[in-house]
Amino acid sequence: MKRNRRAGVEDRWTKTIRDEHGNARTVPSATHGQGKRWRARYVDDEGREHAKVFATKADANAWLQTEMAALVTGNYVDPVSGKITFASFYAEWSTRQVWVATTRRAMDLAAGSVTFGSVPFADLRPSHVEAWVKAMQDKPLAPGTIKTRLQNVRGAIRAAVRDRVLAHDVTAAVRLPRQRSAAKAMTIPSPADVGALLAEADPPFVAFVALCAIAGLRLGEAAALRVGDIDFLRREIHVCRQVQRADRRHEVEIRPPKYGSERTVYAPDALLEVLAEHLRAHRPGADDRYLFPGHGCDPMHENAVGYRRRRARTAAGVDCRLHDLRHFFASGLIAAGCDVVTVQRALGHHSAMVTLRTYAHLWPDASDRTRKAAGELYAACVKTEETATTEGR
Repeated sequence: MKRNRRAGVEDRWTKTIRDEHGNARTVPSATHGQGKRWRARYVDDEGREHAKVFATKADANAWLQTEMAALVTGNYVDPVSGKITFASFYAEWSTRQVWVATTRRAMDLAAGSVTFGSVPFADLRPSHVEAWVKAMQDKPLAPGTIKTRLQNVRGAIRAAVRDRVLAHDVTAAVRLPRQRSAAKAMTIPSPADVGALLAEADPPFVAFVALCAIAGLRLGEAAALRVGDIDFLRREIHVCRQVQRADRRHEVEIRPPKYGSERTVYAPDALLEVLAEHLRAHRPGADDRYLFPGHGCDPMHENAVGYRRRRARTAAGVDCRLHDLRHFFASGLIAAGCDVVTVQRALGHHSAMVTLRTYAHLWPDASDRTRKAAGELYAACVKTEETATTEGR
């Protein structure tokens, strides 16, 4: 049977016996004078007994109170579990996770890079994590890469806390290298830059560039478009899948867009004309064909896209990533007066907060609105004065 939770402190040097009259009295035990005198013992919720000896009764009581408090508050960690290392926990925990291939690669990379993989959880401290972060900075890795790796490892650490093999999240208060603000880190190409890319891209790749710049599609989303996803009658593009590289060289995975951001993009006539010309010249046939074919029956993957993007960039003399074209699209919507929710839905962000964190610096602030209002007041004054002068004549 499973034993119930209980606890107590006992004197190892003495024992209680009863005489022939049934009276209790204390006498030296067989271990009298040997080792530490006081032993604290408790049985945890799983029925396992734990014990530790101390020189003084006060120390034994203090340790026992700490252990029992952890049991009551839910912060208890089995001492045996404390011997588990991060590496061994991650190896077992990761097999149960329903990750896609790219997530698994990123998680394995982060977990494999830690410098505390062999440290038992009972000895794991925030200082171990800080040393790992400093080692990544010294390599050097970019602040954004360091942040991503820490977040991935934090997921495993928090899973260990939930499983009660680690007492608390040792990554919680770890400071990271300072990152550049979104405004400084973001590169937004000019209309002339985008025009040059469209002009210099290989003919089969022009439509790809246009989809990123004029519809804001991510690389994987544009690569996964089928002919049937373009509704020329309603002037809509339906984004319902993305391409991701598989573990093997030429294979790809087709799955829903990032963060489940299936959406409809309302396409301008100019973009639809580019797509229609692309279909006429390069992809005539059934609606289930991919717009941009790759190896065999698969769509184009990121390596093939990157090769064509570099050719276009070199020919146009423009230093621009494909993701910068997505920023170009977002900045155009904001400049045209679109609100946050409209931009969020067009880009497929999973929340408006993501849109604001990324593009808040592009929206007009209070100073811009003040200047505009003051300018309109001045224009109204000048107009009133001109009207009064005209009427006076």
